Amino acid sequence: MVLTLGLPDWLVLLETRHPKTIQLGLERVGRVWSMLGAGVDFPVVTVAGTNGKGSVCAYLEAILTAAGYRVGLYTSPHIRRFNERIHVAGRELDNEAIVPALSVVEQARGDTSLTYFEHTTLAAMWLFCQEKIDVAVLEVGLGGRLDAVNLFDTDCAVVTPVDLDHMDYLGPDRETIGHEKAGIFRPNRPAVCGDRNPPDSLIARAQALAIPLLRLGRNIEVERRTNDWLCRVEDKVFPALPYPAMLGAYQQENAAIAIAALYSLRRRLPVPMAAIRLGVAQACLPGRFQIVGSEPLRILDVAHNPHAACALAANLAALPRTGRRLAVFAMLADKDAGAVIDALVGQFDQWHLAGLSGPRGRTATRLAEQFAARRLPISIHVDVASAWQAACHEAKAADTIVAFGSFHTVAEVTALISGKSDG
Repeated sequence: MVLTLGLPDWLVLLETRHPKTIQLGLERVGRVWSMLGAGVDFPVVTVAGTNGKGSVCAYLEAILTAAGYRVGLYTSPHIRRFNERIHVAGRELDNEAIVPALSVVEQARGDTSLTYFEHTTLAAMWLFCQEKIDVAVLEVGLGGRLDAVNLFDTDCAVVTPVDLDHMDYLGPDRETIGHEKAGIFRPNRPAVCGDRNPPDSLIARAQALAIPLLRLGRNIEVERRTNDWLCRVEDKVFPALPYPAMLGAYQQENAAIAIAALYSLRRRLPVPMAAIRLGVAQACLPGRFQIVGSEPLRILDVAHNPHAACALAANLAALPRTGRRLAVFAMLADKDAGAVIDALVGQFDQWHLAGLSGPRGRTATRLAEQFAARRLPISIHVDVASAWQAACHEAKAADTIVAFGSFHTVAEVTALISGKSDG
């Protein structure tokens, strides 16, 4: 019966069957992968980190595609459709491709228990093997060392900035978390670090493996100019780069991290300068300081931890302030709402608080408890849709509305704007 399920039913099954949403470890996924009998005969770029992973993956995909490579991209989470997670040759795979892959993993797993993420990771990699891709770009789901993506040996390991998030699983401080992220490093394989002040544990791991580590601020540099920017990686200069389509000053750094990864793989995956320029200009990812309307200006951002909130605050500070600013804010219960609020104090004239459903959800009333001592103007709404509609009704043409706090927050506003939900 399982083999006849459509994709929505498959996803419900995978979400509800395993007793834990997250269960780190490679032994179970490794056992099932060996039963699948697929062989990875293409280079792999693995991207870990606290923030910026999705953007770096988008730049890698866009540049490699512009260079003529058939790219397999696996990311998480998605905003509207599960299909967003699996790309081949620059396109989301459709249900008709994904469902058979889920069925193949189901048959191979026997009585081995897999989480939603583990099952779909194996399905994506099995698909990439069938699709004869030239290179895979894999985004780590959580951490690195014990994440299902780390089952596959990387040819270049990328770690974006490291900060505090998922501390219940990864540890209480940056050093412990950095150790987990550095778990994707491999002997004799290059690595890239996009953190200007990386944890010592990450540097120590690279030194222990005696691998070359390209570091932002050391041998990766970004130089901004009036009409373009350039990237230096060691002695190589990548000049006259267009500003990315994705907004935010940090996007040049994300693009530079991707360029450095490709530089480290230049002998195996040569990329012409024209492809780098085209990929940087075209790479796009929803929910990253994404403008979805004007008069009032409407912005969506998936910022859901303190580091990302600081980046959002910097982006907002760089915008001309033409009117009032309204926040539509909802966060999961296991996130540090207080630190996110503190990073954005002074940026908003009104906070519209919303509840998120699901086992990890936080009600607007519980979220409001974080505002009691901060004396910020708030209103409480049962869900994101109600909060967004209230903000839109309140806002005047010169105002700005920003919805943020979770991928779920952005997903619900995106569905409301489009007039439908794709699940």
